Amino acid sequence: MSSKNGTIKESYNDRVFLTLIYIFLSVLMIVILYPLVYIVSASISSPEAVTSGQVWLWPVDFSLEGYIEVFNNSDVIRGFRNSILYTIGYTLIAVFLTVIFAYPLSRKNFYGKTFFMIFIILTMLFYGGLIPEYLVVQQLGMLDTPWAILIPKAMAVWQIIIARTFFYTSIPEELVEASEMDGCSSIEFLWHVVIPLSKPIIAVLALMYAVFQWNSYFDAMIFLRTEDLFPLQLELREILITQTESGANMDIAEQQKRQQLANLMQYSLIVVSSIPVLIIYPFAQKYFVKGMLLGSVKG
Repeated sequence: MSSKNGTIKESYNDRVFLTLIYIFLSVLMIVILYPLVYIVSASISSPEAVTSGQVWLWPVDFSLEGYIEVFNNSDVIRGFRNSILYTIGYTLIAVFLTVIFAYPLSRKNFYGKTFFMIFIILTMLFYGGLIPEYLVVQQLGMLDTPWAILIPKAMAVWQIIIARTFFYTSIPEELVEASEMDGCSSIEFLWHVVIPLSKPIIAVLALMYAVFQWNSYFDAMIFLRTEDLFPLQLELREILITQTESGANMDIAEQQKRQQLANLMQYSLIVVSSIPVLIIYPFAQKYFVKGMLLGSVKG
């Protein structure tokens, strides 16, 4: 770089490098945004246009038939309700367990923290498998109950590590010692000092757990049998299967129309199931960025 009239002029190599970076980021943005735009456009196009492949970027023959079919189904409303309840309950339980587990591991005077860290990290490397997990849920009497969704995966190792790092870098030992001199117990210190100072990491944990639970359907498919307990993702899967199978005994024209509607509903269901996450994320974004940066400074 050269300096002239108090301004810094970029060298030729710097300009070429920045140009390549901009081109790469632009291509990457297009690759990421195009599927999203396509899904939204397809969801508000006619069934015939979607099936025939006429939708490329913008909607073709604007239609809300897919959304009408989705929301006319009472199972979708029930699934929405269940998913909201599961997501709220799971997030509260998971954040609570993560905080009370990660905070002691961040303190220097906590005896045995190395053993516990090694123990939880081993769980990232070794997994018993689906059958042992199913047997545990069954033996605990949680099969076909909401607890089968809320409890088995209520704490994630990666989130514990992030929270532990945040507490270690953001809550100094001097603050702990000062609280002890004032007669503050560990629980009081955690509740009145640590948690108010940890809003960024709590927001990060809540967002991670909430998105995971909202998008999860496999556990519900394995552990739940009662349709009244099905979350939204499982209800959407059942709707698509029903739409496809219900046309088996119809004539060719009716089967084709039913298949076109099922194809359209796929895109409408994706948009519908993504709306809650898109609404929540902007409110947690500022905490998310700050919490992730602070939680990744040290290990």
